[in-house]
Amino acid sequence: MTETTKSALLPAGLGDALPPDAEYEARIVEDLMACFAGHGYDRVKPPLIEFEESLLAGHGRALGSQLFRLMDPVSQRMMGVRTDITLQVSRIAESRLRTAPRPLRLSYAGQVLRVRGSQLRPERQFGQAGVELIGSPSLEAEVEVVLLAAESLSALGVNNLSVDLTLPTLVPAMCRAQGLDENTSAAVRRALDQKDAAALDEVVGNGGGGGLRRLLRMSGPAEDAVEKLQALPLDGDAAAMVAELSELAGRIRADAPNLMLTIDPGESRGFEYQTGVSFTLLARGVRGELGRGGRYDTGANETAVGFTLYLDSLMRALPPPPQAGRVFVALKDAGESGRLRAEGWRTVRGLEACDDAAAEARRLGCTHIFRSGTVEPLG
Repeated sequence: MTETTKSALLPAGLGDALPPDAEYEARIVEDLMACFAGHGYDRVKPPLIEFEESLLAGHGRALGSQLFRLMDPVSQRMMGVRTDITLQVSRIAESRLRTAPRPLRLSYAGQVLRVRGSQLRPERQFGQAGVELIGSPSLEAEVEVVLLAAESLSALGVNNLSVDLTLPTLVPAMCRAQGLDENTSAAVRRALDQKDAAALDEVVGNGGGGGLRRLLRMSGPAEDAVEKLQALPLDGDAAAMVAELSELAGRIRADAPNLMLTIDPGESRGFEYQTGVSFTLLARGVRGELGRGGRYDTGANETAVGFTLYLDSLMRALPPPPQAGRVFVALKDAGESGRLRAEGWRTVRGLEACDDAAAEARRLGCTHIFRSGTVEPLG
């Protein structure tokens, strides 16, 4: 291996974005932010690095094992590279924007870095874009956020989109109702996340644990799942959660009848700090989730609901970027470049005289050439 090759190696899970993908991702981000802005969401830009205690405050503890740490040579305090932008937006809302009127609508886009990738997302650095609606406990806030997520993805051209609703707080509530201790409850959640009926039986027995085992058979289209959930022998908190999920599913179906809507009531993986109805955004045939969202509480004891889109997965869900038209302008015609750009062309200017302008244009990846006062396609 040459020294040049060695210097080009990158750590596992990190990679360069090359043409045309880098520009395509940037365009996707701007299209998303324009869609969010159209719904009244104002953009914020948190820093890439913060003090460790800030990133690990409150719900940030759930992502502590994913945090890259480094020492700040100025303050001599430990700092961390953000693993998620949602919690930073919560910090902004409760500090810099604490006196702003509620509900507060904020949007963001940026890169995050994590210690480890996952099986479905081996990338350790990837882009996020999303929104947070802070300060409203209403069902209408959840309806707005779910529909905005679906609208923004559909506007980009994502096909076969589905929204999978879940209740990460339902299983803990059912476990509490049965008097299960913390360790047993954790084992139940793992078994349900892994869809492992045998493991669940070991924990709660073949009797099903008061409906816990029945949750394994409830994943599917929203209408069927809601009917099965409502038939469970639930009361108290668990019954209220199911009622909220049922109402939300009905509202989404009424406002977006063509949206593929499913429910997986026992899923809790990846929803470490959600406190209410949550959702996953998926597209058939695309590796990884397009995004996640849901209800949560901020550090200032405000309720919020939002979603985060993962740009690496999103780019896999979209068709390849179209090839941009590039016009080669020979050195002798360089003065025409400005006019061509004003007409919408991308120009590649020759830097020295050449005998075969067409060959030079092809070598530089151009699709057209400026010749005899006009733009001509390269044959």
